[in-house]
Amino acid sequence: MTTPTLTLAGKVAVVSGASRGIGRAIAELFAREGATVVICGRKQETLLQAAAEMKDCAGRVYPLACHVGRARDIQHLVDTAHREFGEIDILVNNAATNIAQEPVLQVDEAKFDKMIEVNLKSAFRFIQAVAPGMCQRGSGSIINIASIAGLRPQVHGMLYSMTKAALIMMTQSYALELGPRGVRVNAIAPGLVQTVLSEYFWKDEEKLRQVIETQPIKHLGQPHEIAEVALLLAGDRGSYLTGQTLVVDGGRLLP
Repeated sequence: MTTPTLTLAGKVAVVSGASRGIGRAIAELFAREGATVVICGRKQETLLQAAAEMKDCAGRVYPLACHVGRARDIQHLVDTAHREFGEIDILVNNAATNIAQEPVLQVDEAKFDKMIEVNLKSAFRFIQAVAPGMCQRGSGSIINIASIAGLRPQVHGMLYSMTKAALIMMTQSYALELGPRGVRVNAIAPGLVQTVLSEYFWKDEEKLRQVIETQPIKHLGQPHEIAEVALLLAGDRGSYLTGQTLVVDGGRLLP
């Protein structure tokens, strides 16, 4: 019996916001496919628990606490990954927050700055730290987790929509300039997925019903459904994809 080839065997990946939800699902799938995966989040104990639950994967999972709102934490993570495992082949910018689910005129400047720092600037800092090595080697895949909120504004969700829209444009800009140097940069725009970040929309049965009624696929999205798309973008099967925002929303944005 032939042993299946692991899609990401020998690859090193960094996944931010990977202690739970979409980030964790991506990290676990990458590890199952043979990658060495550095997972980061704010709490080391949570990361250690996540890594322990992935111990049977073909690849290795390395937990490392990192506050993505701090430039020094990001640089420390990247430096540690390089020292421990060599060059980074795959970067997934998944970490995000949503602290301002409220009317636009109630949003204050502190919340504005926080959302920019975590949702947008962290991705910029990670890419600036990781992409030069990818360009030097002539290969690499960067995946930014955006949202359909970045394609269509949410009521009472200006800051989240704004940061995700900017992340999509950042994706396209990096793809345009790094593509000739062998680096692919893509985004995934999930619809409503069952995570802690989105529980405002799905824990309330009436809100959930309204969402499900508007989409052709009649179930709440699950993190593993986003992870499968990330795997496509990370590996060689996605070799002709760059600058794209793949919408994974059960058809919710259809007219």
